Order: sequence, then C-alpha cells, then structure tokens
Amino acid sequence: MSDVAWWWPYVMIVVAGWIATDMWRWLGVFAGGRLREDSELFVWVRCVATALVAGVISKLILFPNGILADTPMWLRLVAAGAGFAAFLAVRQMVIVGVLVGVAVLICGWLLLGGVSG
Repeated sequence: MSDVAWWWPYVMIVVAGWIATDMWRWLGVFAGGRLREDSELFVWVRCVATALVAGVISKLILFPNGILADTPMWLRLVAAGAGFAAFLAVRQMVIVGVLVGVAVLICGWLLLGGVSG
C-alpha cells in the first residue's frame, strides 16, 4: 500500500455515510410516489436502513480496521459526537454531519502525529 492511501478510509466513511442514507431516500422518492409514507413497507425499510447505518458506525468506532485502528477510541467517539451535533445543528443534513465527523477525526489524528514518513 502506498503512502498516499492513508486518506482512503476517510473517503469511504464519507461515501458510505452518504450512500447508506441519501441514496435510499432518493430511490424512495422516485419509486414510491404512490405509496403512503406511513405504510408498513416504508416503516420497515426505514428501520432496516437505520439499523444498517448504526451497525456500520458502531463497527467503525468499536472495531476499526486499517489506519482507523491507529486512532484512539476517544478520538473516534469525539468525531462521531461532533458529526452528530453538526447533523442536528444544520437541519439534519447527513452530509454535513459526515463531513464534520471526518474532519474532526482527520484533524485529531494529524494533531496526534498520525502521518508518518
């Protein structure tokens, strides 16, 4: 793996955070125009999507792989909290929460001396 690839996990966090939520919302808008928003199918899909996002976030925080494993857990928790606070502060825009969380994680990692060589 090259030295340039240190940023790859952070790009994946942003992409996965966006795809796991917004993609399904847009798909629902286009495909489900005639379906009721409170139907059992939509409630089930929303629950499954939320559970998947929660599972991915939990795994990234508690059992990270690769370079993310080099960051201390407290930093991962602070980044997740900052991202969630930003999400709530900016009209629940997922991309803002994800970007703030990633920015806090990267800045904290850099301040701790994360880049070598």
